[in-house]
Amino acid sequence: MLNNPTNPMYPAAEIDQLLERMSQTGFQGRKLGESYHIWKEMIETPGVKIILGLSGAMIPAGMQECLIQLVEHRYVDAIVSTGANIFHDICEHLGVRHYKGTHLTNDEELYQNGIDRIYDVFAVEKEFQNVEHYIGDFGASLGDARLSSRAFLRLLGEKIAAERPEGRSLLAVCVKHNVPVHVPALADSAIGIGLVTAYRNGAKLVIDQIADASELAAFVEDAEKTGVIYLGGGTPKNFIQQTEVIPPQKMEKYIGGHSYAIQYTTDAPHWGGLSGCTFEEAVSWGKELPDAKKLQCFCDVTIALPLIVSGLIAADVVRKHD
Repeated sequence: MLNNPTNPMYPAAEIDQLLERMSQTGFQGRKLGESYHIWKEMIETPGVKIILGLSGAMIPAGMQECLIQLVEHRYVDAIVSTGANIFHDICEHLGVRHYKGTHLTNDEELYQNGIDRIYDVFAVEKEFQNVEHYIGDFGASLGDARLSSRAFLRLLGEKIAAERPEGRSLLAVCVKHNVPVHVPALADSAIGIGLVTAYRNGAKLVIDQIADASELAAFVEDAEKTGVIYLGGGTPKNFIQQTEVIPPQKMEKYIGGHSYAIQYTTDAPHWGGLSGCTFEEAVSWGKELPDAKKLQCFCDVTIALPLIVSGLIAADVVRKHD
């Protein structure tokens, strides 16, 4: 019971060594280090498909390149995101930037000057509107197509990559590496605003969100094991969680719950939600296996993600299997 003493936390020059040492300490520093171990095991275990849930304003907060590196190093196999993150990602690809601002400001004055605020990040509203129109026009060009958000975003990613090859975005990199991107609440974003504007002008495109649920469930059914990583919670988290309780088309493909689960969040369980229930609670639903390696780290994602991604890369963690 007392065989594993904590170790003094000595600084380390290498991020992977730092995370290793943190895993031998206590509190959320230990949880962060332990999450590094679990993610590393997911990557190195044959047959595990890793799904990333992405919520919060991660692209405006500067996390775009960390997310891109996850895809380029094959540390994730599919992504479920809020529409806002993908919209901001497309903006960056098209040259629309986000700017360092301050939360100590006059928001009425910002509004009068056409500046949008995301906590301490600023953006130009007119530039956002231009991208909304760009997306709406593209949607209208697809005629009466009926597409899942994944299929629509793949076409949109191909378009921005072809038109702006000098740009860089998570969406374009996912298209290049054949990593599916689902947005289960596409209308709840500036992408949705662009498509609604086109719809009101006669566009016939239909985004089929039920198809999204079926496609992601099929992705899970075809995996030997699944690992899930949540940056925040919300709709992306539950959309991924429910893949384990959607009846499979062939019952022999039912795998009984996710085998690994990590969440980085600042939410707390005693409010009754934790952005889509605790992992222990999820076991009762069949969303996580009872013996799954599961961990929730209570930490701002903009702190946790750069450390974990840097640690995985520094340790030269390699996907040795398909």
